[in-house]
Amino acid sequence: MPITKNSNSSSIYRFWNVIRHGLFLHGITNRLARIGIEIVPYYWVREGVSGYNAPKIKGDSSGYSVKYLDLEEVEQICRNMPGLDKQEMLNGMAKGQLCMGLMHHKKCAAFMFVELNDFVFKKKAFKLANNEAYLLNMWTFNTFRGRNLAPYLRYQCYLLLAEMGRSSTFSITAYFNKSSIRFKEKLHAQNLWLCLHIGFFKKLHWNFMLKRYSK
Repeated sequence: MPITKNSNSSSIYRFWNVIRHGLFLHGITNRLARIGIEIVPYYWVREGVSGYNAPKIKGDSSGYSVKYLDLEEVEQICRNMPGLDKQEMLNGMAKGQLCMGLMHHKKCAAFMFVELNDFVFKKKAFKLANNEAYLLNMWTFNTFRGRNLAPYLRYQCYLLLAEMGRSSTFSITAYFNKSSIRFKEKLHAQNLWLCLHIGFFKKLHWNFMLKRYSK
């Protein structure tokens, strides 16, 4: 006789998955942010270092291609994107950020943004040299998840940036976001700093470096 999960066991299973993937504390910090209290530990990460195998798309890899997306294409994609700050992404493009998309035929499967200029994150200024780039806002659409698309697109981005002379790539990873940490580990990304941002009601802000990792 097949065993079916009742509503209680399903709820417990979902709750366990949230805890196991580090989303419980991540969710708490997001809820605090909604009432004006920001407690944001994060890693400053170097990506694109050598020593890993080029990621492959799982399953049928035919029909995929990488392209730069223009503002109109990003606006169209953003209409079907829950849970992301669409206006922030559009503003970033207006200020010179690049958007790289992984297309499956004519449909966008995943995308990410690239910052080539100095920027500010949580009231902390970051300066980029002429050979550096900052990677942000990686997103894979639900119907394409589980196919290793994020590491694949990230790797393709390294190659395209290297052709532009941007051979050093960096990113920020939320401390509690284990899924993001795992996909960057596949590419042998290196945590350089562990930082903490504390903010109250968008008026008071502090930034601390908790740890510097030796490499």
